Formats: sequence, structure tokens, C-alpha cells
Amino acid sequence: MFAAERRQLILEMVRANGAVSLRELARVVQTSEVTVRRDVRALEAEGLLDRRHGGAVLPGGFTRESGFPQKSHLSTAEKTAIADLAAGLVGEGEAIVVGAGTTTQELARRLARVPGLTVVTNSLLVAQALAHANRVEVVMTGGTLRGTNYALVGSGAEQSLQGLRVSRAFLSGSGLTAERGLSTSNMLSASVDRALVQAAAEVVVLADHTKLGSDTMFQTVPTELITRLVTDEPPHHDERAAAELQALADQGVEITVAGPEGEVSGAEGHPPGRQPRRDMPLPGQRRTQNGGLGPQLRSASALADVPGERSARVADLRRR
Repeated sequence: MFAAERRQLILEMVRANGAVSLRELARVVQTSEVTVRRDVRALEAEGLLDRRHGGAVLPGGFTRESGFPQKSHLSTAEKTAIADLAAGLVGEGEAIVVGAGTTTQELARRLARVPGLTVVTNSLLVAQALAHANRVEVVMTGGTLRGTNYALVGSGAEQSLQGLRVSRAFLSGSGLTAERGLSTSNMLSASVDRALVQAAAEVVVLADHTKLGSDTMFQTVPTELITRLVTDEPPHHDERAAAELQALADQGVEITVAGPEGEVSGAEGHPPGRQPRRDMPLPGQRRTQNGGLGPQLRSASALADVPGERSARVADLRRR
């Protein structure tokens, strides 16, 4: 494919989806990420798109929201890895809330095997994924159907969440920064997500690396309310994404990162997951007065491989 043809295809993908990762662009145009990055720089110089951490977005600062058909084909491997690790956080008999999104839909598919689980959701896709789970109770909010992401929104959805209390909320969004937290492009979706957060003791954000550093119009969860981020490994050259993870960790967010390669089988009865990443070099680690490293991401002990438990190990990267 000639450079002009390749760049035209890249531009069409960004216009259709609003935001596309370099990995996805490289896969579609069948070339390396290095070549795609060069093409993206050239298109940015012409004012046709903006570069973001590990990807490209429509020009203008804020990314717009893509519809479900576009989102469902983006970063599929990353979403699978994130869902595998996030499912390991849910125990038997818990009550949780799960927001709308393609990543939370992947999570729901894995939660179908957790006995005694109660899931409150405003997402038709999440409910559908759990519809045939014998030992999982699904509670739907009220509200008005928003067709672009198959979610119930509006005052009906928010009112149905009043007085609710669960252990965890699992949410995704359009962008995540240490400065503003999680954000989305739609006001109605943001309002329902805030109601979901108020119902939960802990908030777990599911976001692939292309969301890191992206900022969208409506804040849903400020950084100080995010308990944990489950994400995939950014490309090694993406120092800005690594710095964003460091900034989130500095503010007390626990970070779980799926490894870059290698599939491992889960315990019996659980889906396979990707090998979690055990360490991540980060730029600009600060020295404290005693000569040690300042706040940084570090690996916690992996989950023990014992019969009946999930064997996919999770590396928790926390503040020192």
C-alpha cells in the first residue's frame, strides 16, 4: 500500500471511530506501528487529526463518542485481558454495579460463572451477557434507552439507584487522566455513571491504554474516588501513558496491568486470561530525602495458585 493510500485509510478510520489506537491502525493497514506513527504525524501536520497517547483522534481537543458497532471492534485483545483480570476481583455472593460499555460487556461474560452474584446495571449488553447465568441475579435500572451504546439513561435510571449500596462499581469511559479522572462524551451517560459511583463502596475503572491521557467533555469519576484502575500494558515507547499511570498511582489509585503477551489458562470453571504484567519501567521516578525512590508503581504478591481459585495471577501496582 502506498503512503497516500495508507494515510487516507487511517484518516477514514479516525473519522468513523473518533479515536483509534496505533495498534489497531497498524493491524488494519498491515504495517508496523513505527510506520503508522509517521503517517499520523504527517496527518497531524496537515491539521486532519490529533495525536494522543498511543493513538489518533479527531482534531479539536476532545474526542467524540463512537457508537457500539465501532467500539466493539477496537482494542479487542486489550479489552479481553482487562476483563479477565477484573473478573478476578469479584467474589461469590457479592453485589456489584456494572456500567455501560464494550469492556464492561466483556467483564459481564466472565461474571456469569460467579455463584450468588447480584449485578445492578443500566446496560442492555451487560444484562444480555448475564441473561442465562443460573446463579446470577440481574437488576436493571429504569430510564430511557440510548441506542448508541444500548444503555438506560435519564432521571428514571438515576432515581432507581437512590438508596442502593453495593461493594463495587465497575465503569469504563471515553478518557482517563490523573487531573480529571474518568470522563465521557455524553452528558446523560455521565450523570448515570455518577449515580452508579454513589451506590458503591469502591470504584474500579476499566480502561485500555488508548484512554490514558485522553480527556472528554463530561467528568464521571474524579481521581480521588477511583479505587483501582485495570488496564493493559502501554507500548514501551509510550512514555506519556506510563507517566499518566504514575500520576494516577501518586494520587492513590491501585493499578492492575495486563501483560503484553502469553496466554495462560484460568482455573477450572474460569476463562483463560493473559499473563499479568509484573513490573513496568516508568520515566521520571523521584528520589526522596532518604535516597529511595518516591511514589511509584510496584508489583504486589501474585495470587496463590490453589485448587478452586483463579490461577491467572494479578500484579497490583501500588504506591510505595
